[in-house]
Amino acid sequence: MYESNYRRILEELDFVLSNVDAAEIDALADEILSARTVVVVGAGRVGMAGRGFAMRLGHLGLRAYALGDSTLPSIGPGDLLLIASGSGETQTILDIALIGKRNGARLGLITGRRDSRIGRLADVFIEMRVPTKAGAVQGFSTIQPMTTLNEQALQILFDAMVLRLMTKTGETEETMWNRHSNLE
Repeated sequence: MYESNYRRILEELDFVLSNVDAAEIDALADEILSARTVVVVGAGRVGMAGRGFAMRLGHLGLRAYALGDSTLPSIGPGDLLLIASGSGETQTILDIALIGKRNGARLGLITGRRDSRIGRLADVFIEMRVPTKAGAVQGFSTIQPMTTLNEQALQILFDAMVLRLMTKTGETEETMWNRHSNLE
């Protein structure tokens, strides 16, 4: 049972991630690199994946935060508010998107629903077609409960994006380790 479950999970991840447009990854990578500050936002387990990504952006030498960080600065022109929302409809995240836009920040969105309320606000997208609380993906189903597949795929997408950013910036694992906390 365990083996068949993890193999199916890997197949599901492969299906979702192989259908992400590489041009959208590059466009978001360029937005991240051109931003003065990047603030990553997501609710629940999506937010946990986002916090890990913000940390890696810091290891890359970028000025990056996750919503809720005690040192989070104000956001404005020249900044990127990067939202991960499978449905693109989570009310609290929509409210944050509206605040970011009102203050002049650009909005990046990773979502399964480009036509969502948050999607209509976004300047740059990555569409990751995965079942969300807003509904299934036609012709695809997951064995995993709730939005687990979205959260897993998002973590891997973020890790793949870090590798892309490393290539674009010339950063290495060694230079990133030099920025890692030494208070452990």
